[in-house]
Amino acid sequence: MPDVTRADHRSTSEFEFVALFASLTSLTALALSMTLPALSDIGRHFSDQEGVHRLVSVLVLGMVFGELFFGPLADARGRKTAIIVGIVIFVVGSLIALFASSLEMLLLGRLLQGFGVAGPKIGSRAAIRDRYVGAAMARAMSLIMTVLVLVPMLAPVLGEWVIGLGSWRMIFLTYVGMSLIVGFWLILRQPETLALEDRLPFSVRGTVVVACRILMNVKVLAYTLSAGLLFGAQLSYYGVAQSIFSVTYQRAELFTTFFALLAFAVGAASLINAKLVLRLGTVKLVRKALLGLVISSAALLGSALLSNGVPPLWIFLGLCAVCFFCIGILFGNLGAMAMESLGSVAGIGASIIASVSSLVAVVISDIVGNLHDTTLVPLSICFIGVGIGTLMLVENAVRRNNVDVLPYRLIKKLQ
Repeated sequence: MPDVTRADHRSTSEFEFVALFASLTSLTALALSMTLPALSDIGRHFSDQEGVHRLVSVLVLGMVFGELFFGPLADARGRKTAIIVGIVIFVVGSLIALFASSLEMLLLGRLLQGFGVAGPKIGSRAAIRDRYVGAAMARAMSLIMTVLVLVPMLAPVLGEWVIGLGSWRMIFLTYVGMSLIVGFWLILRQPETLALEDRLPFSVRGTVVVACRILMNVKVLAYTLSAGLLFGAQLSYYGVAQSIFSVTYQRAELFTTFFALLAFAVGAASLINAKLVLRLGTVKLVRKALLGLVISSAALLGSALLSNGVPPLWIFLGLCAVCFFCIGILFGNLGAMAMESLGSVAGIGASIIASVSSLVAVVISDIVGNLHDTTLVPLSICFIGVGIGTLMLVENAVRRNNVDVLPYRLIKKLQ
């Protein structure tokens, strides 16, 4: 199966294409992780240590609505337009947060940031689907995921460094600068990947019909829910990580170091996956990774139950590293498998996949956050539940035949 679907997409090299869209996609990870070291400072500034944790969930909530908007826009006006509009909204949200005089105003800025960052996220996925197919797409997504999951490893460190230059407000100024840089890179160097003849006129009815067809596609839905479960496990860890290292293990000074080490496991897995997926195939790698996730998370839960909820730090770090390594293998492959049946509705498809998976992730993260009691038991149960649930969904999906989701104009002709 060819790596490139259209010859005119060769105007940028594969290296630059991957680097550009990895940078665009990493805005999401930066928006999530770079603010983590600032949560305590923001809470003290607004005298609200409890409400400040909504800065993460509100961002994801904004992404849910943004993903539903940018998918149809990417199919109707092109991938570049969706990405650029998203960057503009992200910059506006960052500026509102930068000058926020209350926590409510800051949350509004974060909501707009989440809505806007969905543009680069959805547009990038659709552009990758335009250029690559099959295992080549999984390889490209794994290379991009390598960068994407390494960003959370560095983002808290970068956040601490930026805070040291002034205050927590400098983080939002940094968001403005980074997004403008990658936005101009896109404008100047990357041609549009969606040909004019393949663009779909925007129609509310057409969007609803196609969205329903996507959700009725058993394979796509199964992989979407699987991605949501995995994202939920990752988001749950983000929400309780600072408490685990600062309160449970009393090692607050090493929070960014430990956070980076576990993120490195995901990045290493994505890089290894990019090398193996063309040789072994996505299904085989996904099955092995899910088996590894279930075993390692069960071991983590067992060690927690045998240690009054708090296993030795080295056991927690070691087993968590294995869990995140398996998650790193899964992310790129499941994303490619979910997009495989979407073809010319890749924009709407990417938005549906992202929004549904984000909703699932928010629900899981909220449950784990409410159950967190400074022990490792709730997080361990989350990991093992996610592993078993994802394994069941994937096994159901791989037994189904591929059925492509048609664009609305073809659906009308067949009716």
